[in-house]
Amino acid sequence: EIIMNPKPKLIVFDLDYTLWPYWCDTHICAPFKMISGIVKDSRGETVVHYPEVPQVLQQLQSEGYVLAVASRTGEVRGANQLIRLFEWEKYFTYNEIYPGCKITHFKKLKKLSGFEFHEMLFFDDERRNQYDLKKIGVLMYLIDESVGVTQDVIKKGLRQFAARAASE
Repeated sequence: EIIMNPKPKLIVFDLDYTLWPYWCDTHICAPFKMISGIVKDSRGETVVHYPEVPQVLQQLQSEGYVLAVASRTGEVRGANQLIRLFEWEKYFTYNEIYPGCKITHFKKLKKLSGFEFHEMLFFDDERRNQYDLKKIGVLMYLIDESVGVTQDVIKKGLRQFAARAASE
């Protein structure tokens, strides 16, 4: 008997303290620009992401996962600018960046993608979002903001997703 490891149809990422170690609406200043290969904010400060993020996004995409962003930042243009400057737009099929409850973001993702809430896995650092999303059936893996998204975090999230699916 072969037991398929259930995989999410859509993997969704928050941005602040998930893919990068700050709030893009308060800790750094838009607009952003690339200066000799380094992203800088309007004050000339270097803007970084968590170290393993590009590799993680590339690997998930190469394994056939559909990826999306769901962020409630008020700095919509700045967040989109960083995604472009970090050259991540090639990884994200869906991009929901605007203030408000994360349930709104996921209803839109469901409508756009055709995937059900229980087929989605979300990585985020805010516990309140976990509480909200549990109500609609989205599994959220809580990120440690001192670490952000790493290969290990993704493995644990996928394991949690498979375990939940197996128990249903």
